Amino acid sequence: QVHLAESGGGLVQAGGSLRVSCAASGSLERFNNMGWYRQAPGKQRELVAAMTTGAITNYAESVKGRFTISRENAKNAVYLQMTKMKPEDTAIYYCNLQQRGRDFWGQGTQVTVSS
Repeated sequence: QVHLAESGGGLVQAGGSLRVSCAASGSLERFNNMGWYRQAPGKQRELVAAMTTGAITNYAESVKGRFTISRENAKNAVYLQMTKMKPEDTAIYYCNLQQRGRDFWGQGTQVTVSS
């Protein structure tokens, strides 16, 4: 099994910044995809950003230019630096790892942006 431990969620004002972190442990493959998804009340879970072991990235259009994903492969960690945050960024943010065609999820961390 794979365990994902998240940290860094909280409350921030519009225009501010927040950084969330995720560390993976367990039965990890050398190559995998790691990323962040979010789910707001009444909405479906959506991809925010993802990154391969080889540093190929994928961002949602709504966060391009504002959010930056990064990885430290030796630590099995992934980070999401969020800047210029908007109230519509308010959601539960979930760390995700995909390997061998299976998805693993963190417990989620609440991010709230006030106006």
